[in-house]
Amino acid sequence: MIIGNNPKVTAKEIVSVCGITEDGVAYHIKKLKQNGRIIRIGGSRNGGEWKIIK
Repeated sequence: MIIGNNPKVTAKEIVSVCGITEDGVAYHIKKLKQNGRIIRIGGSRNGGEWKIIK
């Protein structure tokens, strides 16, 4: 998992790795957050990071 390997990864970096649109990445991130699988710690612009919830 991209987030597991790099918790500071940005949505744009995920786009370049996965080859899907920014909207597609945003959709999947939203679903993961809604399902309680990931949370964002800190800001999205200033060094925040993702935390995977088991």
